[in-house]
Amino acid sequence: MRLAGLLMLFWLYAGQALAIDPLPFADAAQEQRFRDLTAELRCVMCQNQSLADSGAGIAVDLRREIFELMSSGRSDDEIKTFLTERYGDFVLYNPPIKPSTLLLWFAPFAILLAGAIFIVVLLRRRGARFAQTGNAPVNDSREDW
Repeated sequence: MRLAGLLMLFWLYAGQALAIDPLPFADAAQEQRFRDLTAELRCVMCQNQSLADSGAGIAVDLRREIFELMSSGRSDDEIKTFLTERYGDFVLYNPPIKPSTLLLWFAPFAILLAGAIFIVVLLRRRGARFAQTGNAPVNDSREDW
């Protein structure tokens, strides 16, 4: 009975163990460089996962291709350039600032600024309205707190 349980447990986890294809790194520095590089690049299929975290088939292929490019002596910038030529700036978690990515970089700040301006204008109008009447807003709910 124990042997059957052990075999079933082995069978359940065997697929996960075989899914990871270890790469033959020359040394720990090359492995760390690979890890850093794949963490900076986005999986083109998974949207919000890095290549290091993704289990998609294309991510596996891209990791293998990055390893081959590293082994051939290419620098990190050359590898990133190669991937952006192929997949666009989407593959980078930190795309460069250029005309096609201006909206991506500055839209959140513009929305925040517009919201702050809206609140300031609203508060000034409300304050000016109360200053003209000379009264503070009245609570008509007839509840005393």
